[in-house]
Parts: sequence; structure tokens; C-alpha cells
Amino acid sequence: MWHGVAMSMGSGTPPRSGDRRLLLYRSSAGRWVIAATVLGSGMAAIDATVIGIALPTIGRDFHASLSTLQWVVTGYTLTLSSLLLLGGSLGDRYGRKRIFMVGVAWFTLSSAACAISVGSGQLIVTRVLQGIGGALLTPGSLAILEASFAADDRSEAIGAWSGLGGVATAAGPLLGGYLITAASWRWIFLINVPVGALVLAWSARHVPESRDPTMSGRIDAGGAVLATASLAAIAYALIEGPSRGWTAATVVVSLLVGVVGAVAFLAVEHRSAAPMLPLDLFRNQQFAVTNAVTFVVYAGLGGVLFLLPVVLQVVNHYSPLASGAALLPITAVMLAFSARSGRMAATIGPRAQMGIGPVVVGLGLAMLVRVPQGSSYVAGVLPGVLVIAFGLATTVAPLTATALNAVSESHAGLASAVNNDVARIGGPIAVAVLPALGGISGLSYLHPHALAHGFQRAVLIAGSWCIVGGVLAAVGIRNPPRRAVREEAERLEILSHCALDATPLRERG
Repeated sequence: MWHGVAMSMGSGTPPRSGDRRLLLYRSSAGRWVIAATVLGSGMAAIDATVIGIALPTIGRDFHASLSTLQWVVTGYTLTLSSLLLLGGSLGDRYGRKRIFMVGVAWFTLSSAACAISVGSGQLIVTRVLQGIGGALLTPGSLAILEASFAADDRSEAIGAWSGLGGVATAAGPLLGGYLITAASWRWIFLINVPVGALVLAWSARHVPESRDPTMSGRIDAGGAVLATASLAAIAYALIEGPSRGWTAATVVVSLLVGVVGAVAFLAVEHRSAAPMLPLDLFRNQQFAVTNAVTFVVYAGLGGVLFLLPVVLQVVNHYSPLASGAALLPITAVMLAFSARSGRMAATIGPRAQMGIGPVVVGLGLAMLVRVPQGSSYVAGVLPGVLVIAFGLATTVAPLTATALNAVSESHAGLASAVNNDVARIGGPIAVAVLPALGGISGLSYLHPHALAHGFQRAVLIAGSWCIVGGVLAAVGIRNPPRRAVREEAERLEILSHCALDATPLRERG
């Protein structure tokens, strides 16, 4: 969501395609559809990021341990990432508008439940439910645009969705920080209630229904259940291991369940006639390496972004609003340079940027060791944030392009969805394991000295992961033969944000 496109105030009559009227970008009907999808997907994107700013306040209110806060974050991202591909399939089969609206309603109700939680256990459960709603509404938002707009206007519509959604995502931490400071952390969830009601009203009135007529066979519900269960069990073992002990029965059993579940998931996907995750895609070296790089880079980034707002508030005594504003330079740099990065990758090939970009991200993460040293924002936080931002701007567009170009055009949507899901899965795994590797556990996050020491170790570890990702890309990625790719590059500029906020595309058949 890094490229703004202004919506025209003109009007027009949409053309017909078969029996269904397609929308024009410059029509009133088109603007209503864009508004509904931006607000819907924006709710899920904001809630995935703004929660980190609220963690110290939630921890103090509930006297929660670090593992509890890890579950507040991981409970949402696990169900969201595990069920995204299933949510896209349900929309393609039963109606994208219908599943989108179900997801918005589910997300809105679970947000209200989060806001009235009386304990940390209830908050974790309601965050898990929020993730399910997010998995239903997120793939539908972009799929609705692709199916609803005329071919000549589709790129403009998606560009407007990307740009306006980027504004919402950038404003989210600021709004969240203000609500936490002025009122309560509960308002970061309550604000979704009127927004969700508005999205439902607009969608019911203005969004056209669409389906994929080529969808056949059974929905891969078994694969979705196994993916969710195995990821949850592995996350439980990684989160609880440091406090309960790695030899504790619950930890050992959870780890075994997770491993067995992962093996069973691969077996089910291999045998399924319509798998949620076609394993054949990973036989392509370019696609497999791209996703490996995606995983390690977003694992490092996600783990540090979980800890950074806590450090800024507990160690550096930032307000929630100030900690939310601390990462705004990343949005600004991505907005300014992602499109240029996409054009460059289309010209010279992705190998150089995918090799250099993750290394730059890793160096930026390592530079954050200065954050707990009490220096000013400009001296201690901003340099690392800017280096991370330039590394991401270098990496994200060619990474997304390589994931799509590694497979046939008919599978490009699915390839993008898989790549985005891999980015999402890297985050919760890192949130589970990185604090333990840094030596942060229990209530130590409330003690500035212990948290500062653990954070410094954690950012160095996360930075090394990203550097490994860059080396892997330099060794495993191959530049395609030079050919005319201008139209493809322009399309990918619009979608170059996807690996960051992981809004998946669906295969259209």
C-alpha cells in the first residue's frame, strides 16, 4: 500500500462483460467499491500492526508475562496466516462479496469482544477469532476489485486501493498511539465497530457479487485445520519453552504435535486434488528460494518490530503515540522508492537487489542496538529505521516480482498468495522464538535493564537472519533472460507492497 492514486470525480457508464456489468474507475459505483474494500482490508492491516504499541499497557493492566503478550500477537497472526488461502478459495467458490462481508462482520464482533476482555486469556481467545475474520475478509478485498472493474480500469482501481490503504496503514500506529494515550488500549479495538458497520452497509448496497466459475472439487478444509493446528502447537512450544522448561511435558508434547501435524499437512496437500498449498510450486528453484528469503527476512523484521515498541516505552520512556510515530520513515521511504525499485528489477533482473536488500535490512536491524542507550530519536532510532527502510524498498518489489514470474501466468495469483502467506508466517514464528534467544522471558520485559540487554542481543540475531537471506538470494536466484517486461513491471509496481502487508491475490483460472 505504498503508491497513492487519486480517485477522479468523473462519472461514466460501465461496460458489459457477459451478463455482468463491469465498473469504471471514474464512476460513482466504482468509488463506492474502492471505499468499501479499502476500509475493510485497512481494519485487518491496522490491527496487525497497532497491537505492538499497546503491549506494554496491556501487560501492566493484566499483570501479564511476556509469553502472554506473545500470544496476544501470535494468536491473531497464526489464524490469519493459516486460513488466508482457505478464505480466498471460499470467496472464489461461494461469492467474494459474501465471504468478504462475513469476514467483516466476524472481525467487527471479535474486535468488540477484544475491547471488553476482562483478562489476558479472554483477550488471546478473541484475538484468535479476529484472525479468522481477517482471513475471510483480506483476500476478498483485492479479489473484488479484480473481478468488478473493467480491464482498462483495473490497474487504476487497484492503485487507488493500494494508495488509500497505505494511508490507513501509516495512520494506524499514530491513531492507535493517540487512543492509548488519551483513553485506553481498548479503543484500538472499539474503533473497528463503527468502521465495520460502515463497510457492511456500503458493501451490501454497492459491491457486486462475483465467483470463479471454474472452481470445482472440495475445499481443502483439512489442510487448513492441519496448518493451523501444527503452527499453533509449534508456537506454543517455542513461547512456553523458556518459562516452563524445554523438557516440560506440555512443551515436548506440543512440539511433537506440531511436527507430526506439519508432516500430515504436507501429506494431505500432496494427495489432494485441489490443495490449499500446491507443493509442486516449490519444485521451481526460483520460487522456493524466493520464499525462503521471504521467510527469513520477515521473521527477522517481525520479531524486532514486536520488541521495539516495548523497548521504546519501557526503556526509553516514549509515549504510545511517540512509539507509533517512530517507524513512520519506513512508510515514507517505501512510498518514495518501491516503484523505482520495481522498475530497476525489471530492467536488470532481481538477483542483485534481492541479494543486497536483505543484507541492508539486517544491518539496519543491527544498528538498533543503540536504541536502549538513552540517545535521542535522531541519534539512536532513526538511523537504523532509515537503513531498514531502504533495505525493504530495495527488496520488496523484486521479491514479489520474482515470486510471480517464477511460475506460469495462470498460477501467478496463487504464487503471490503463497509468498504473502510465507511472509505472514515468518512473523509469529519469530515473535515466539526471538525473545527467548535474546534472553527475554517472564516479566523481564518490565525491567528496563534486562529488556535493554535482551533487545540488543535479539536485534543482532534478527539482523544475522536477514543477512543469511541476502546470501541465499545471491546464490540461489537467477536473472531471467532480458526481454520486454515493461507492462509486467508496471503491474508489479502497484502490487509491490504485497509482501509487506501480505494482502494475497487469488488465482483466477
